[in-house]
Amino acid sequence: NQERGHAKRTSILDGVPQSFPALLYAQKISKKAAKTGFDWPDATPVLANMAEELEEVQQAFASGDQQHTLEELGDLMFACVNMARHLKQDPEQVMRAANAKFERRFRFLEKQFLEAGEALEEVSLERMDAGWDAAKLQGL
Repeated sequence: NQERGHAKRTSILDGVPQSFPALLYAQKISKKAAKTGFDWPDATPVLANMAEELEEVQQAFASGDQQHTLEELGDLMFACVNMARHLKQDPEQVMRAANAKFERRFRFLEKQFLEAGEALEEVSLERMDAGWDAAKLQGL
């Protein structure tokens, strides 16, 4: 029961290492599923799926059921990976870029308040939000 040195595969999804980072794993299994025709024709319905999944996260959160909320959050994240795949982008790279943008903006925020002699932990959320908006205006 060996197939090219591997255990015989029983699913099209077999062969993706469980050790892959979660975003990469999601990308690989959704790509494999897409090869069977189980996919949206383009990115537009993926956006609709993302909106639907977000609504389900909101409903689960409102119900107070944390486990259900986490399941729905996972579905939303999976839909986001599918969007990246439809845009022919690597979700890991998309997430790295988002992390870098967050870090640039947060560091800007810290620097602004530090230069004004204020500890960020003592600044109101409203003032931090205003600083965040200023970072966005500067293209950070």
